[in-house]
This record gives sequence, structure tokens and C-alpha cells, in this order.
Amino acid sequence: MENRILNEIDTISKDMIESIIDIVKIDSVKSQASLNAPFGEGIKEALEKTLELAASLGLKTKNIDNYIGYASYGQGAEYVCAIGHLDVVPVGVGWKQPPFSGYIENDIIYSRGILDNKGPIISCLFALYALKRLKVKLKHEVRVIFGCDEESGFKDLTYYLEKEKPPIMGFTPDCKYPVVYGERGRAVIEIKGKKENMKEFFNFINEFILNAKSNGERLNINVTDKEFGTLEVRNYKIIYDENPSVQFSVSYPAAITKNEILKKIKEAVSSFEVSCLKNFNPVKFNKECFLVNTLKNTYEKVTGLDGTPVTTTGGTYAKLMPNIVPFGPSFPGQKGIGHNPNEWMSIEDIITNAKIYALSLYHLSKGE
Repeated sequence: MENRILNEIDTISKDMIESIIDIVKIDSVKSQASLNAPFGEGIKEALEKTLELAASLGLKTKNIDNYIGYASYGQGAEYVCAIGHLDVVPVGVGWKQPPFSGYIENDIIYSRGILDNKGPIISCLFALYALKRLKVKLKHEVRVIFGCDEESGFKDLTYYLEKEKPPIMGFTPDCKYPVVYGERGRAVIEIKGKKENMKEFFNFINEFILNAKSNGERLNINVTDKEFGTLEVRNYKIIYDENPSVQFSVSYPAAITKNEILKKIKEAVSSFEVSCLKNFNPVKFNKECFLVNTLKNTYEKVTGLDGTPVTTTGGTYAKLMPNIVPFGPSFPGQKGIGHNPNEWMSIEDIITNAKIYALSLYHLSKGE
């Protein structure tokens, strides 16, 4: 069956590439909310067009109030999933072609969202379509879920989990290969001064922020974990409202908790008010569990590369959706592509991704 699935992806690859180009041509940067468009008209259009595509492939679809939607195949009380997103970051400057043109050069597609994350999640849709074409019998329902607010706050997934139960296992094609078994925590910290101690506050900014290492050493939170690496402080933002403040994100390993981070920072800067504005705890799976091991094996089967599970400093839907791990789409050595001008993905990589995802959904759907 594995070889039949891989061959089926080759058979439908032309239609898949054409469909991906159609979807990346939609400007789905978050915009002003309107009636029945919680994240703006562009994202709504992208979701509607994607669900129309899924329905045309003979898959069941559900649009959950334009917050999020999914396509499904198979039946069962429980389901496995692939979850990605259709919203994209602003285009910025420096594009050699219009950023929503689906421009192809040397078998590489350039467009905002081609890698992050329309190309990969539409690849998952066609992976599911391949299983349907082959009439594969599944133990569990399989869903391909299309998020609409991954880049701006996960309100889509929060809404989904209010309406639907979570999967028993799955992956998000929004990171890197090999399979990611651990994802760092991420906390947004605010340190606030007062108008009457402006000099002291800006001395603190100079010493603890501008002239400090990114490992949090001055804030007493420099922690290194053998699996996750060294804690990082980044994304500084200085705010002057009624009182001055500085905000920053802490990408932290599983060796420290949010509460420990807060406690240590308060001890280091006792003159100022310290608070946590937002936090996502680290995600960590057993490297030998069925989910991680299955994805490791499918990656190695298709690519012939070493699939030893890894960790990431990034943040994905795995922070909020239970029982899923990041898995692809970027191969080793492919960095700095998403969120940048001339975002790209090669047609060959798209097809390889679809093969990996098709085998993965097939084996996950059969269960342990």
C-alpha cells in the first residue's frame, strides 16, 4: 500500500500544484474584521476557496463560522489530523515579483504563504485525497484543518476547541524536518517603570536590555537544557504610555517554568513591576512514542535521510492543540524563507512533502 500511495501522489501532483498556486494568489493578510469575516475578507476568501477545493475532491468539509475549517475522510469516534493555516504575514518590501502572483521560476514557486503555510497544508489536503482515491480503509477519521489566525494569536484554534474535541494525534506542517518532539515555551514579559523614576528605568534599559546578551544572563534566567538549548530573550519593544515599560519574549527550554522566570526577573529588577502578558508552556513528547516514531519512519522512508527527532525554538499550533507535533515542511538547511521577501518552495519539495504527509496520515489513521 505504501508504494501505491506514493505513486498516487505523483499522479495527482499536477492538480495539486495548480491548486496551491490558486490559493497563494489570494491576499490573506489579516485585515479589519467584518460581518462573518472575523479576520478580514481576504482570509475568509482563502478559507472558502480551500473548502470549495476540498469538496470538489469529494471530501467532507466544515466551515466553523469562518474562524477555521476542515476537510475530512473516513469515520470514527476519534480522529487524527494535520493542521496548518491560510493566513499570512504582511508582505513587506524587496519582492522581485508581486507577492501574490504564484510566480514560478526554475520550478520554484515564489509567493507570500507558499511555505508558511498554504503550500504545506494544501499538500496535506492532497495527501488525504490520495488516500480517498485509493479507497484506503481507516480506523480513525482523518481531518486536514485550515486555520485562519496562526500568525496573530491563535483565536481560530481557541474557537475550534470550543466547538470540537481535539485529535488523538496529529501534526502541523509549519516548522521543519525531521519530526519535532519538543517545542520551547514562549512568554511575553513586561517590565514597567514610573514617570518619577525615568532615569533609573532607562539606566536599566541600557544595562539589562541594550547591552546584555540574549541569553537572559542579566535577568538571572540564563538556563541551558541539553535537549532544547539555551534560553533566548528577544523581540524587545519599548513603550511610553502613562508610564514607561519594556516588553520582550522569552523562548525558554523545559528546564525552567514561567513562574520561575518571573520570580528570577523580579529578584533581578526589584525596583520595577514585572508581569507576564502571555505564555505558552513548552511542548515535549517521548521520542519513542507511536506518533513521533511513525513520523520519523515515514520521513526516512520517503527521503532516505536521518529522521532522528529534534527540538525547535519556534512556535506553532502545537502550543495549543493537544496531541500534535510540528513536522516539516522545511528540509535540513532550508532556513530564513518564511516571513521574508521572495518566500519560496520548490515544486519538488511540495511533492515530497505530500508523499511524506500521505504516508503519515495513512499510518496514524490505522492507530497503534
